Amino acid sequence: MTCIKLKDRFIGDNYPCLIIGEIGINHNGSIDIAKRLIDVAVESGCEAVKFQKRTIDVVYSKEELDRPRDSKFGDTNGDLKRGLEFGYNEYKEIDSYCKERGVMWTASPWDEESVDFLERFDVPFYKIASASLTDKNLLMHIKSKGKPIILSTGLSTMNEVRESVRILKGANFALMHTVSTYPSENNEVNLSVIKTLKNEFPNIPIGYSGHERGIEISVCAVALGACVVERHITLDRTMWGSDQSASIEPKGLSLLVRNIRIFEDSLGDGIKVLLDREVPIKEKLRRK
Repeated sequence: MTCIKLKDRFIGDNYPCLIIGEIGINHNGSIDIAKRLIDVAVESGCEAVKFQKRTIDVVYSKEELDRPRDSKFGDTNGDLKRGLEFGYNEYKEIDSYCKERGVMWTASPWDEESVDFLERFDVPFYKIASASLTDKNLLMHIKSKGKPIILSTGLSTMNEVRESVRILKGANFALMHTVSTYPSENNEVNLSVIKTLKNEFPNIPIGYSGHERGIEISVCAVALGACVVERHITLDRTMWGSDQSASIEPKGLSLLVRNIRIFEDSLGDGIKVLLDREVPIKEKLRRK
């Protein structure tokens, strides 16, 4: 059976879909907003939340950091990036709060130093962002930690996906169909790629990381076989921040989780049977 072990549950075919609330940088540098988003995820029924972790001076060049960019943190792109980046104290508080709320947390590390940083918190799995799919050294460093991995496949060709699978061979990992437009238009999503990935990689669990508006497409992804769903979450899509418009608000997240669980409950095993509850109706309605 296609599955991976994640903490105290499995991810894969015939297991409940793992639903991840992607907080990312939607906390806007505020630990209070981060906690409120954790609350939203827990109260909606998500089993995990995810952040992003970067070593700013490693991921970005000096020229990129010095580029003018107006934000509430300052006048340069570096001011923005540093203002959105949580450090040890913030993640220690996040770690404690997630344990209190009974939810898993992890982050997408964008560099090797960030991987080692996250190891200090013994995160249950690593999420590799689409932008890092071709970063061989990063993939190998994450693989060396021996933990489950979930890899998004946006911004990539099929050959690049195949190469990442080759690099991660032997690891406990899943692939996520992803289209990295923010927000994604319906005609860009191409959900049929889920079937393409399942056919090409029959021994790897396949999920979906969505950036579209609304929840319907993500539910359809589960109907096509996605066993992990990740969506950016926000308190309000009109909040300041580059990812807010591609996120879903608390009510939408609750509906997404509910609808996925309704689908799973109604899917059944595919064996056609006459239910006991149908028998008296059959006796009543069939022509004698």
